[in-house]
Amino acid sequence: MAAVQLRRSHRGRYQPMADINVTPMVDVMLVLLVIFMVTAPLLTSSVNVDLPQANATPINQDAEPLQVSVTANGQVYLMNEQVHLADLVAKLQAISQNHQDRRIFVRGDQANTYGRMMQVMATIIQGGFTKVSLLTQQPGPGANASPPAAGAPGVSVPTVPAVPSAAPAAGTAGPAKR
Repeated sequence: MAAVQLRRSHRGRYQPMADINVTPMVDVMLVLLVIFMVTAPLLTSSVNVDLPQANATPINQDAEPLQVSVTANGQVYLMNEQVHLADLVAKLQAISQNHQDRRIFVRGDQANTYGRMMQVMATIIQGGFTKVSLLTQQPGPGANASPPAAGAPGVSVPTVPAVPSAAPAAGTAGPAKR
């Protein structure tokens, strides 16, 4: 049986103490807070990919996008689960329930070849998905770039690369007139 603390009242009789000792509860809560603060960033993405940096404007995010990651050695992961490239479209269709307009973010390690990344993206697009985006990191401060528009340095931000203008540049000759 649990021991009950007693204290002496002004009449000399012992009465149970009604105060609660809060210190142990605060200690446990602080330990749990530290544990969650340390583990929460590890839960965001378990596939380690070194994203390249690019200057681009962040895009709007509608719903939870599907993430396809390509590691430095060319392995393909769908939502943190390794898949073969031949099975990628079938698994994407199963997850998206055949909604071809579902947004897909492709994260590729910068050590990958251009050909491998285009092979993965072409496979997704040939499967009927049209909203496929590459993820990059915003350059850090002092890298001759504008500051990040959203998120902190080192945080993956979905971006759309700048598209060059279709008009001829100043000083270039247009078609010759006769």
